[in-house]
Amino acid sequence: MNLARRIVPHLLASAVSLVLAVALLAPAPTGAQPGLAKATFAGGCFWCMEHPYDELDGVVSTTSGYIGGHKANPTYREVSSGATGHTEAVQVVYDPRKVSYEKLLEVFWVNIDPTDAGGQFCDRGSHYRTGIFYHSEEQKRLAEASKAALAKSKPFKEPLVTELTMATTFYPAEDYHQDYYLKNPARYKFYRTGCGRDARLKALWGKAPG
Repeated sequence: MNLARRIVPHLLASAVSLVLAVALLAPAPTGAQPGLAKATFAGGCFWCMEHPYDELDGVVSTTSGYIGGHKANPTYREVSSGATGHTEAVQVVYDPRKVSYEKLLEVFWVNIDPTDAGGQFCDRGSHYRTGIFYHSEEQKRLAEASKAALAKSKPFKEPLVTELTMATTFYPAEDYHQDYYLKNPARYKFYRTGCGRDARLKALWGKAPG
């Protein structure tokens, strides 16, 4: 009995130590799904940037939100005031085995006016500025190459003013902004037309996307 009393605590202690060692060696969870990547683009009103990406095979999700500012957890009202430094953006989660980052860049360019530094279409202010927010050096390289190629082949005369910036914290927008084009299709269509988005895109690229 005395021997058992001495051995059992040692066995339990060894078991606990083994569990802790395995836990320390195991990789910490990241929250990201294996094999997926993310990309972040600002193209004016985020309602209008979810739609083109949702149509791509290989895109898992799109989320409207705010990036590039200095205030944590900003609200739509705060961002719209222009005081937080954020811009409206869409974050795309995609499967690189099905759709490339280069393809995401192609879709981005033809859905924005890259010549406008003061906003997009009828939406004015820095919170509607365009931008590519890269998440890695590879994304930066590809974005720079894409912009350089477009500068040579663009069908318009104006210079490109869209900025490339390292991604900072992305804050998802309020629920009523998510999938707005699906929740409110009539209002979404009226907004695109009334804001002059489709007309300007057609003038820039020869046809409106969609």
